[in-house]
Amino acid sequence: MNPLARLRQRFGRPPEQVAAAAGAEDVLAWGVRSSGGWLAATSAGLRAVPAGPDDGAVDLLPWHLVGHARWAAAPTGGTFAVTPLVEVEPGVQARGTVTRHVLSDAGELPAVVRRRVDQTVVASQRHPLPAGGGVVLVARRVPGQAAREWSVVFDDDADRDDPAARQVARERLAAAVDSDDASR
Repeated sequence: MNPLARLRQRFGRPPEQVAAAAGAEDVLAWGVRSSGGWLAATSAGLRAVPAGPDDGAVDLLPWHLVGHARWAAAPTGGTFAVTPLVEVEPGVQARGTVTRHVLSDAGELPAVVRRRVDQTVVASQRHPLPAGGGVVLVARRVPGQAAREWSVVFDDDADRDDPAARQVARERLAAAVDSDDASR
């Protein structure tokens, strides 16, 4: 992107459709999708905004539910691979299906997405499981909640059904929450 276009996006107004989809949310950055429409970072989360009103719904992925957002730059734009977290039972999340957004113009979007996702993560700990693999314990800030929200994400979804793996995850989670409570 040339410097003038970068300044225009950084300090300019978002496209009309992006602003309308965001409603009362602040639009922080946006990128132009090669397939049409935009990928926008708002104060509430990551939004896929279609080009026209008849092109489908506007999806919102709240920041605290973004498991991974990997940016791969290309000479013209790049690709975001976004992995959502899905709650499968209280306190246990699984990685959802990766959505790829090919952008012809990313603007400031990669930096804003990274900063927003990082701001939700308070603590992250990885622990091995007895039969191999591992479990990640994550404490996140959730908008509208005073307390941090701890969750467990197994490397392999099959480990959620293993009683030994679940026991290790429960013990590690209890220790992490106790340590977190003691430090506040």
